[in-house]
Amino acid sequence: MARLPAAYLFLFLLLVQVVAEASLSEGKGPLPVQAKGGDEALYKNLYHKIKSSPKINCGIACERRCSKASRKKICLRTCRGCCAKCHCVPPGTYGNKGACPCYANLRTRGNKLKCP
Repeated sequence: MARLPAAYLFLFLLLVQVVAEASLSEGKGPLPVQAKGGDEALYKNLYHKIKSSPKINCGIACERRCSKASRKKICLRTCRGCCAKCHCVPPGTYGNKGACPCYANLRTRGNKLKCP
């Protein structure tokens, strides 16, 4: 019988601990696993928990985004509104809107791009 290296055992135990802590932190108990496609359901639940968990500080993110703007107050006001709706601000001071599609697609009443 082949023995697994200690590194694989450590990674497995670490994964089990992460799953256990994630399920207990929400007070819902263990993650539901269906009999059919159990691994798929487990990974899907983990993906949604990880995806929805990070919270962004819109004030700090918009300060960084608008740091080089010529009209800083207007930039900050629109950025904070966009951040409140999308919970995301693209990195850097300009461009990179592909990192945050919701932020990139918000439009004004005149159909112009809203977010800086």
